[in-house]
Amino acid sequence: MAMKQLDTILKYERDNEQRCADQLKISENEYQQNLSRLQGVADYRLEYMKRLSERATNGLDSATYSHYHAFIAKLDTASKQVEIATRQAKALVDQSKSLWLKQRQKVKAVELLRDKRLKKIAVAADRAEQKMFDEIATQQYIRRPQR
Repeated sequence: MAMKQLDTILKYERDNEQRCADQLKISENEYQQNLSRLQGVADYRLEYMKRLSERATNGLDSATYSHYHAFIAKLDTASKQVEIATRQAKALVDQSKSLWLKQRQKVKAVELLRDKRLKKIAVAADRAEQKMFDEIATQQYIRRPQR
């Protein structure tokens, strides 16, 4: 395989690796955002529970208690939905990481193949150069006047 072809393949594989890395970064950001949302909902629920507790110590009518209870139930539902989204985001991160690692292996394989090819070319060039120097030395020896 010619060096130009190997260079083209290497560029193509590196571009694919970059796309995979970009997708992994996007997936990780989305996962972190979901973790933040989950923490935010949990914090808000805790704060709302504290408010309910404070209001309950001063006395609370049943309508207000029902309102608090219904809102906490909505927060629980939201929390479950965010948990699902977080699990899905984590699965996407794992999948993206796997794809990126596979692509990275492809890049390494092409780089290794290219390096081997460069070494072969260098060895062939060294041999040709050595052959040329040997020929020059032989010609100088033959043309040298005898003493």
